[in-house]
Amino acid sequence: MPFRFKMQKVLDYREQLEEEAKARLATAQRRHQEAREQLEQLQVALRHAQDRLCDEALMDAAERWLLERYAKGLRGDVSAASLQVRMLAQMVEEARNLLAARAMDKKLLDKLRERQKRHYAREEQLKEQRFNDEIATLRYKAPSF
Repeated sequence: MPFRFKMQKVLDYREQLEEEAKARLATAQRRHQEAREQLEQLQVALRHAQDRLCDEALMDAAERWLLERYAKGLRGDVSAASLQVRMLAQMVEEARNLLAARAMDKKLLDKLRERQKRHYAREEQLKEQRFNDEIATLRYKAPSF
């Protein structure tokens, strides 16, 4: 009779939870990376606008006013994007912690299953050995006088 782990459904559920946590972490990491790239693009645009502001000689007052408003808007966008990056970094950390907890739960059940499997194999081996000993005893029984 093959080994059957009584808590296999629980182990399967824990494996499913671990896979979901992996997917959640991957999504959070992807969103964080996209937010960082957007922040970098905004920072580059802000630096470019500030560099253009330093070149006062080439623009009139209206153009300068528009460029200052544009730079001010970019600063607001950069601060919002920076906040978004921090929030997403925190979400990545939470997803990583969740994955670690789920992996630990699954690993505990895996260890229990392996321990029970070894115990079952040992018991089966002992049963077989006892059976063989009994057969040998009956087969090679000394003749009675």
